[in-house]
Amino acid sequence: MKTLTIRRPDDWHLHLRDGDVLKGVIGDTTRHFARAIIMPNLVPPVVTTADAAAYRERIVSAVPEGDRFEPLMTLYLTEGTDPDDVAAGKESGLITAVKLYPAGATTNSSSGVRNFENAMPVLERMAEVGLPLCVHGEVTSADVDIFDREAVFIEAVLDPLRKRLPELKITMEHVTTKDGVDYIMGSSGNLAGTITTHHLIINRNAILVGGIRPHYYCLPVAKRESHRLALRAAATSGDHRFFLGTDSAPHVDPLKECGCGCAGIYTSPNTMSCLAHVFEQDGALDRLEAFTSLNGPAWYGLAPNKERMTLVRGDVPLSYPPKCDTGSGPITVFDPMFPLYWRVGGS
Repeated sequence: MKTLTIRRPDDWHLHLRDGDVLKGVIGDTTRHFARAIIMPNLVPPVVTTADAAAYRERIVSAVPEGDRFEPLMTLYLTEGTDPDDVAAGKESGLITAVKLYPAGATTNSSSGVRNFENAMPVLERMAEVGLPLCVHGEVTSADVDIFDREAVFIEAVLDPLRKRLPELKITMEHVTTKDGVDYIMGSSGNLAGTITTHHLIINRNAILVGGIRPHYYCLPVAKRESHRLALRAAATSGDHRFFLGTDSAPHVDPLKECGCGCAGIYTSPNTMSCLAHVFEQDGALDRLEAFTSLNGPAWYGLAPNKERMTLVRGDVPLSYPPKCDTGSGPITVFDPMFPLYWRVGGS
């Protein structure tokens, strides 16, 4: 197969940051993706509907001329989040979901939830009005190994929450383990999961073998090869409960290449090329559209995009710029460590 035409894809988990970084990276998303769920972990975080409206304006103003892109806004859940404001944001159409960060789990998560009981009034209102909860599914207890955080979160937090509020729609974001895949596949009702580009491609060896490689460090951290293979099987299966959320997370190089580097991998520029490679390798190109363009909209109650995208497989490897230059400094683009032959037509 030399060409593949699919509905224009969406990104159901994206970090755009703010200021110069936002202006520098947004074109790498809007060039290919029609919509994206925007993460709210700015400093300060996007906590209220008013915060989200202001952030949306900054995003829209940064979209390159001629690109058609719709940012889908989220709120950052805190123990002080106002249930009435959340409900009003949902009613207005501005707020697509609320994001749960366990405090200390990842970048700019210090304002997140420590005592889940304090967040229950908001979660109950969300269940009532039909607003989805997106979760960063890791515990942060010091006595839990970092490679076990997702599995423990499922047992200690997610499963009890789903039993307490079965009507609450939950997206388990950036699933990284077989435990997560199996939990979603074994569940019925209001549960789905996003899978990132990079977790389909790297395991933890990418970070550690041959020296510390900070540009492959992300949270949740990449796991063993057995987990990566479980993610690949889920993504390429066509199962409607799994869809793309890149978790593309730009950090300028000085914040990655230092004594305590930031977590995050910047995949927006070459995600579609990487995914076409993965799905072709697994004999599942006919299911790429479901993963990137159909399952996510169905989960969030939206119509799939009417526009089409054509992917073209060439005979010569593509050459992506290794850096994205921003006014705040360079950002390293994800290197999948294999040649890429699929490109988006016209790009």
